[in-house]
Amino acid sequence: MPASHAMATIAISLTSLLTGYVLGRFLPYLFQNRGEARLARALSSRFPAPAYHLLNHLTLPVGDGTTQIDHVLVSRFGVFVIETKHYSGWIFGSPEDRYWTQSQLRGKHRFQNPIRQNYKHVSAVRELLDFLPPEAIRSAVVFTGEAQFKTPIPDGVYELEAFLDFIANQTHELLSLNRVQFSVGRLEAARLAITRKTDVEHAQRIRNRFGNLN
Repeated sequence: MPASHAMATIAISLTSLLTGYVLGRFLPYLFQNRGEARLARALSSRFPAPAYHLLNHLTLPVGDGTTQIDHVLVSRFGVFVIETKHYSGWIFGSPEDRYWTQSQLRGKHRFQNPIRQNYKHVSAVRELLDFLPPEAIRSAVVFTGEAQFKTPIPDGVYELEAFLDFIANQTHELLSLNRVQFSVGRLEAARLAITRKTDVEHAQRIRNRFGNLN
């Protein structure tokens, strides 16, 4: 192979690797809402690699379709599967309720109980990371807006700053760095492409299952 051709092949390969890294690192932000982006920035700045790896906007295949996860924080202190809500107004809800209610001046809005919503996400991650003990994979629901709870805040539900403090206080090591890296690799390999088509197809499955909650 001529030297010039070999150099061109190497250059193309390096470009492909760099493009893949950039897309994997930054493309998820294009698909995040305001609350997801706010939480992603806060986690990334406060909890850097190699002890922590944040994966955003994961769509994973499951037996009956797909499940879409806002964030998964993989760390030596556990794997945190995070559902993010960016709401204002008053929030009413308990762990047992099928739906919670957001109350604002312009009216009320029902939304799926995020604890129950996140249960499927956690189950999907546990199935993929079956080499980890189930208790190492934990659910968290984070409210990033100005909403105020008018019912007791359930366990596993946090406002943004409280969640950041919670993560900072997790100091018991559950995973080696090798297991952290292996977990991230398996999640990245399983996720569907971060595209508008993936989002539209997932949203249609949700509408078919739950209908319109308004």
